[in-house]
Amino acid sequence: MAKNVIFVAPNLMPSTLVFVRAVASLDHVNLGIISHHPATAIPADLKPLVSAHYQINNALDVQQVAKAARFMGAKFGGIDCLIGYLEELQITMGEVRDILGIPGLGKEASLNFRDKSRMKTVLRQHGLPCAHHAIVSQISEAIKFCQEIGFPVVAKPPAGLGARNTYQINNLSELKNYLTQHPPSAAVPALLEEFVQGSEHSYESMCRNGQTLWHSLTHYYPAPLEVMQNPWIQWCVLLPKEIDGPEYGDIRSVAARANQVLGMATGLTHMEWFRRTDGSLAISEVGARPPGAQIMKIISLAHDVDFYHSWARLVVQGTFDSPPRKFAAGAAYLRGQKGGRVKAVHGLDQAQKEAGNLVVQAQLPKPGQVKSSSYEGEGYVLVRHEDTEVVKHALKRLVTLIQVEME
Repeated sequence: MAKNVIFVAPNLMPSTLVFVRAVASLDHVNLGIISHHPATAIPADLKPLVSAHYQINNALDVQQVAKAARFMGAKFGGIDCLIGYLEELQITMGEVRDILGIPGLGKEASLNFRDKSRMKTVLRQHGLPCAHHAIVSQISEAIKFCQEIGFPVVAKPPAGLGARNTYQINNLSELKNYLTQHPPSAAVPALLEEFVQGSEHSYESMCRNGQTLWHSLTHYYPAPLEVMQNPWIQWCVLLPKEIDGPEYGDIRSVAARANQVLGMATGLTHMEWFRRTDGSLAISEVGARPPGAQIMKIISLAHDVDFYHSWARLVVQGTFDSPPRKFAAGAAYLRGQKGGRVKAVHGLDQAQKEAGNLVVQAQLPKPGQVKSSSYEGEGYVLVRHEDTEVVKHALKRLVTLIQVEME
């Protein structure tokens, strides 16, 4: 029997369309798309695989999404899945699932993942380690928290996305300056949390019916917050080949429990976590969605399978075959050191000489290209090898050798 699937894809961006195509490629699927764009904007290769389309003007409006879903449900004879890739859509989709009785993450569980303060409260209530935090609506509350926990601290919006709009505050003067520019209120509170000293990582999990079926993890060099604060830094993500040893035993246990207490049933989660300098763990945040920053591509390279397709099979059909990890893999992100446009890219010849045999895919910056607003930068290089240390060395050489000159 065919599955009736509705995909909320507001802007039909390439990063979203790769997930839409993965769902569309499944057998026995009736696919509907809810979008800000008309049906004519659906790429030609995808149009024959789309059974229905409904245009709205605000994908964050619960009533608009519910109306579109009802229309498609009537056409299909029911709805089996309502899915979307973007972090911002999670609560809206949760409410619509509740309203229409669609299986999947409801509003309350979606809030656990989307509201970072609520998330940390739930994790702490279940004895799971996370950074100390406070949600503040008054300047006095912010000052009190910082005096208690000590500087530096991290400030971010409660429903932030990744490291966007996230700031490291090092002293009282910087705190007051931040609060002047971003005054907290009951309507728009701020989230303050402990600045964790240590290394930062991600942890991905495939879950079905509340049980973790598969996991992966990456190492960030350097941490995303440092990358956001220093636009000139070129950075990389390393996915090691060996992830099942005792050195990762604690995070495997913590991550599986975190998924359960936050309410993940079936889907892919993306956790940001820290290894403190004393060896202890701290969860930063967990997203009920696939990861960005090319991590899905890196996972695909490490296992030699299409993980976009694996994700689609899990969320739509409930099936997942855990593949063996064959390689270590990673991404080097290429970023210009100032704004404007790309003038030239230096060091490519030497980079090709040293690491060219490891490169699987590259999107190099092009002269004339406008400075990217994304922390990923102007381009990237993906590499893989059977030896984790070989990949790690190659990534560090790539971000050292290749320099993006801006004008």
